This record gives sequence, C-alpha cells and structure tokens, in this order.
Amino acid sequence: MSLLSVENLDVFYGDFRAVRGAHLELAAGQTIAIIGANGAGKSTLLNAIVGLSGRKSGSIRFDGRDIGREPTDRIARAGITMVPEGRRLFGSLTVEDNLLVGLAAERPGPWTLEAVYALFPRLGELSKMTAGSLSGGQQQMVSIGRALMTNPRVLLCDEISLGLAPKIIGDIYRCFETITASGVSVVLIEQNVVQACAAADYVYCMLEGHMSLEGRPEDLSQAQITAAYFGTGEALP
Repeated sequence: MSLLSVENLDVFYGDFRAVRGAHLELAAGQTIAIIGANGAGKSTLLNAIVGLSGRKSGSIRFDGRDIGREPTDRIARAGITMVPEGRRLFGSLTVEDNLLVGLAAERPGPWTLEAVYALFPRLGELSKMTAGSLSGGQQQMVSIGRALMTNPRVLLCDEISLGLAPKIIGDIYRCFETITASGVSVVLIEQNVVQACAAADYVYCMLEGHMSLEGRPEDLSQAQITAAYFGTGEALP
C-alpha cells in the first residue's frame, strides 16, 4: 500500500482549475520528483496535499486515511511537512529559534537540534545569527532543518534549488541520502530536470495542471521528457 496517494485531484482558485485530474503514489522510503515549467501546477498540488490550497475534489490519502479535508496543523501532526518555495523563515529570529518552530508538530523521532546540526554543520556555527542575515543557501538549510524537526514521515520540498549556486545545490541534495536513510519519504518539486532525475526513484511531469508523463528516470528518454515538459510532440512512445 502506498504511504501517500493522490487520485483524480482537481484544485480550483475561483473558477480556474489549476490542477486537473492529478495523481501520484509515494511508497515508504521512496523519493519521487514532480517536474514541470512555471505555472504547471506543481506547487498547487503540494499545497493541496498539506491543506493550503483552494477548493479541491478527488482523493488524498496518507497511510490509508483520507486527509483531503483535514486542516494543515493536523496533517503536519500526522507526519507530512513541507519545505515551502521561498523558504518563509522568520527573518528576525535566530537560526535556532527557526528550527525550534518545528517542535510545534509534537512528533517524536530522530530529528533533533543536534541531528540537524550534524546534517548541516554550518547551521550550528550560525545558530545565534538571525535567519534574515544568512545567505540563500544557508536559509534553505534552515528551512529544510525546520521541516525535519517535525520528524515527518513525508517531506515535501518545493523548488529547494531555486536561485542557488550549483555547488550549494549539490551540497543540499547530498544531504537527502541521510534524510531518506532516517526513514523519511520525499517528494521533490523541481524545474531542473537533470537534478530531479538524479535524485528520484520515480518522476512525474506536469503540464497545464495535469500529469503529462511519468516513469522511472532510467526509462524516460530526453525526447519524452522535453515533449511532456513543454507540451510539444508526443510524450509517450
């Protein structure tokens, strides 16, 4: 049975249907990536999973339970946490205070301050600095660390490489080996196709709100991905 399952999901903002019949399956211990251009509906899909979207229909199930109508705080306490696009830190608070916000989920588990500092040693050195004074890469580490402090079973990551230098992106993505080894399943939203395919066990591509392609990265050709990403030609063989 899938740990997280989305079936036939529609998400509306007013009369606009931003997501159309979307689906995905995430197994325990798996990493999946959702790729697509700006406006494809990727972030809307993640927001729907954690209860932050507009009107929606369809099915969202977590560990066999329907969570489609549950509020965000209950979803977080159940074990789904999101690293939002743009990081959304409390800029006037210290690094450590931002990390401690994750304790509000009141979930036991391996992710403590010490574990986050071991994952991102630089944050330990900067723990008393205000989050707003950090570089973009350091802020992204804080955002990921704050999410881990909720001790999630599923970590949703929305465009975590956006605006960062390639070296910093590589450093952050290398840490996902440790994260998944702790038992966390991961959903990555990425515009960077190469990065997504390298990190994920399974890939979905979104185009204009619907899934235009899916499969294991090794089974998808560059031509198929390009067609599904931009809506040109035939995505399927």
